[in-house]
Amino acid sequence: MPSTRSPNAVQCPALFIAAPHSGCGKTTITAAIARAYRQQGKVVRVFKTGPDYLDPQILRQASGEPVEQLDMWMAGEEYCQQMLFKAAQEADLILIEGVMGLFDGTPSSADLAERFAIPLALVMDVKGMAQTAGAMAVGLANYRPALQFAGLIANGCASERHRELIEEALPENFPILATLAQDEQIALPERHLGLVQAGEITAELESRINAGAALLKGQPILELPEAVDFYPTESLSTSAALSEKPLKGKTIAVAKDAAFSFIYDSNLRLLQQLGADYSFFSPLKDSELPEADALWLPGGYPELHAETLSGNTRLISQIRHFHQSGKPILAECGGFLYCLDTLTELKENTYPMLGLVAGDGSMRGKRGCQGMQTAPLPEGDIRGHAHHKSLSQNTPKPIAHGRRQRHPAPGEPIYRDKGLTATYLHLFFGSNPDAVATLFSQHT
Repeated sequence: MPSTRSPNAVQCPALFIAAPHSGCGKTTITAAIARAYRQQGKVVRVFKTGPDYLDPQILRQASGEPVEQLDMWMAGEEYCQQMLFKAAQEADLILIEGVMGLFDGTPSSADLAERFAIPLALVMDVKGMAQTAGAMAVGLANYRPALQFAGLIANGCASERHRELIEEALPENFPILATLAQDEQIALPERHLGLVQAGEITAELESRINAGAALLKGQPILELPEAVDFYPTESLSTSAALSEKPLKGKTIAVAKDAAFSFIYDSNLRLLQQLGADYSFFSPLKDSELPEADALWLPGGYPELHAETLSGNTRLISQIRHFHQSGKPILAECGGFLYCLDTLTELKENTYPMLGLVAGDGSMRGKRGCQGMQTAPLPEGDIRGHAHHKSLSQNTPKPIAHGRRQRHPAPGEPIYRDKGLTATYLHLFFGSNPDAVATLFSQHT
């Protein structure tokens, strides 16, 4: 019987790492798998489901390759398809780490796995249960018959007997791919917004990733899964800006250091596709703002470095002058906090900030805000997300509020002053290249 596979398809082994809920160890295990295959000389391309900045930093270190975020609402289905197709052309293995629980969110990890026909490896924390783990795995597998399951990764498996009890409860077509005992040597450090940034603990992280990879040796998870067909898209975008390159000749200064690091690689690529150059600078270390036509202050952890940021008075003066000139500035989340009058950090010390937007920022412990939203800017709608555990007060009237993906309540406020656009939202530039081009080119 002749093959029905498209001649344009590229085949590559692929596995989707998912779990019943957050906290099962998806990132730890995905990093360990990536490192173990890399040690075999394989090229491993890892993707992260959803708008995540921290997990990709760790997965990049584990794999030694770029890590992209995949989200079918924020980035679009065609974008996800094209990123996977490009990866399949160069990789020996594609790994996708899911987000939250397998069926949580719209679209969910299950939606992404089903859309691209990628088999799932179910990670479960099996501490405190045996046969019940098997029952839960079978229940999840049967919840949506269209999904393909490669097997179970039993995290927190205490012994060989523990493994046997779980295996007895599983059908033959649902094998155990790996077991890992609870081991503090492989656990990844966390803080208030999630995992600690890879750049802060590079050596320690290297040790933990290698320890995780060592635990997988000799286990079925290190046998390459079956290849999946990946297809190109007809066209990713009909954006006029991508062909006209309206930012040609413009340079965008991008804050990047331990305080500001929440930057999608795809956003930087899009700026280049629009014709722009960009240069990084550090608000923590640099006293001079680079020569630039626009400024981007992305999210990060300014609350951990508030005293240092506040003390860099020369740079503060230069950014204020840049703002007064009317040149474009985009400030997102941590960058927005940096733009306020003051910031009260975790130890409740208050420091003066840029003062570009009236108001005061402060941390608020365990409570936070997260979720997908659209920013209805005058330049056009740009999709993105919010994720913060801080509060802004005494701010001026916003020009708009984000539109939540699935809730009618107003989302994050959006402020505009001269060329400055400031908001808690993290924007995904590829959702509207034309609007991004206008945002970074207008001069008031």
